[in-house]
Amino acid sequence: MEGLEVTVLLGLTILVGTLIAPRVRLALPLVLVIFGLLLGFVPQLREVQLPPETVLLLFLPVMLFWESLTTSLRSIRRDFRYILPMSTVLVVASAFAVAGIGVLFGMPWEIALILGAAVAPPDATAVAALGRLLPRRMFMKLKAESLTNDGTALVLYAIAVSLALGGQITPLSVTLDVLISYVGGIAAGVVIAGLGYLLLRRTSSTIVINVALLLIPFTAFLAAEMVHASGVLAVVVAGLIVAYVSPRVTTASSRRQADAAWPFGVFLLNGALFVLIGLEVQYVAHEISAAAIGRLVLITLAVWVTLLVVRYVFQLLNVIFQRQSGPRPAPGSRARARAVSTIAGMRGAVSLAIALSVPVSITEGGAINGRDEIVFVTAGVILLSLLVQGPLLPAAVRWARFPVDHVEDEEYELAERAISGAALAALDDLAAEHGIGQEVRDRVRSEGYQMLEFANARTLAREQALVDAEAEALDDMLGEPDPYGIGGGGAPQTTDEDATDGTVLQIIATSTDVDLAQRSPLIRHEEHTRLKLALIDRKREVLLGLRGAGTVDDIVVRRISARLDLEQVRLQGIEEYD
Repeated sequence: MEGLEVTVLLGLTILVGTLIAPRVRLALPLVLVIFGLLLGFVPQLREVQLPPETVLLLFLPVMLFWESLTTSLRSIRRDFRYILPMSTVLVVASAFAVAGIGVLFGMPWEIALILGAAVAPPDATAVAALGRLLPRRMFMKLKAESLTNDGTALVLYAIAVSLALGGQITPLSVTLDVLISYVGGIAAGVVIAGLGYLLLRRTSSTIVINVALLLIPFTAFLAAEMVHASGVLAVVVAGLIVAYVSPRVTTASSRRQADAAWPFGVFLLNGALFVLIGLEVQYVAHEISAAAIGRLVLITLAVWVTLLVVRYVFQLLNVIFQRQSGPRPAPGSRARARAVSTIAGMRGAVSLAIALSVPVSITEGGAINGRDEIVFVTAGVILLSLLVQGPLLPAAVRWARFPVDHVEDEEYELAERAISGAALAALDDLAAEHGIGQEVRDRVRSEGYQMLEFANARTLAREQALVDAEAEALDDMLGEPDPYGIGGGGAPQTTDEDATDGTVLQIIATSTDVDLAQRSPLIRHEEHTRLKLALIDRKREVLLGLRGAGTVDDIVVRRISARLDLEQVRLQGIEEYD
């Protein structure tokens, strides 16, 4: 099929999947994978193949960069002692365990190790797509782990391919490969993010800012690959740095545009990838002889179960390295949390990218050709992750009975009250600095107090709702009827005609309420805009200060910043282009 036909096909599949998924109550990735499998029964569609480097070089930089931009740095710092071994030691243990299973089923050691490297890392995009039901802290830990474990998997993959090609591997060479991959990847990400920072702080053009942001992940990946380091790690590091400095070097208009464009682009890439996973399974299944299919299905099931077991056992052993803080957890809660984390560790884009990157013939003579087997098993593990672990995850979360987490809501409300109070405290000084008249000053002060009262009322309402919910649950448990009845009478209904009775529409120029002796409405509007913008700047300073002090999370800062950006764009208007 031609490129345009493939593009239209993928777009239509994503569109239909998006429409059907809510109706059948399945996650969209699961629906798209199923559609890919069904499309694969058509011989012409089965031939749709991406070049091996496409997923690694085109899909991953964009998707990982966006996931990095929306990741909590505070969560990474807080749970670093958990994330580090899970993203390094666990990947190695999983890869070698899978390699052992492959050898037991008759695969050459080198081919089995390549397979292990491919399926070892849980994927950030799959986690982001299917892990939203998890408690916030667990979700962020799993997401951070998935963002950083790809470097380890790619180092293992390079070592396994070198072994398959007959290269000499020594402990020193492995150590150097690991150091170059990690240190080089981190350095490339830091350098590219630094260059991006220098560029962004010198421009206020929305288009220039967002084109620069789009180039950062690809440039970081390229810079890392040039020094044989981890391009994935470079993209992640660059994304984390850009996320931290972005509020200070980008504009409200550019952030609003980016917040609309990036999720949509990542959504399309993710959807296309899940459809292609289904097609790839069908393609490889038809390329392999029927006699070998049964054996590969058994290998796939064994590898999938091995990954789950190794992840659970490693979490059990990893507890001894964790710092114990806070109240003692309820009996059995840790075991349930480990089980949920095991189910949530799904495979996706990175595993497929590694498998598709395997050369068609490992050796020059073609004596060992295990690429189809690697792709089949890897795609099968991804399918099992999405089609079994995905639907099982909501039930597992309900079974785990995690306590309701209100931390993000509480931090959001705290931040809103803090920035509103700080803005009101600075109002007079800012008004004097910008030459604002008393009338406008009083109007903005009144608006500020209304917003502060609204934030306080919302907090009290949420707390009261929690109390009411607990009381209702207690009543249900005791079997007591609701002591409060609701009367049969209702509030009088009003019609549109009632609402408009007595209302007289007036043209402002002829209204007797306009005092022509007042200052020009244009001047008052301009003063109001300047003062509101100054207050927004003050709120941002306080908000970033709360983030720097660790009082509020990066996710909360992002939510509030988006609201402030929207307000600023409303005041300033959309940037116009020639």
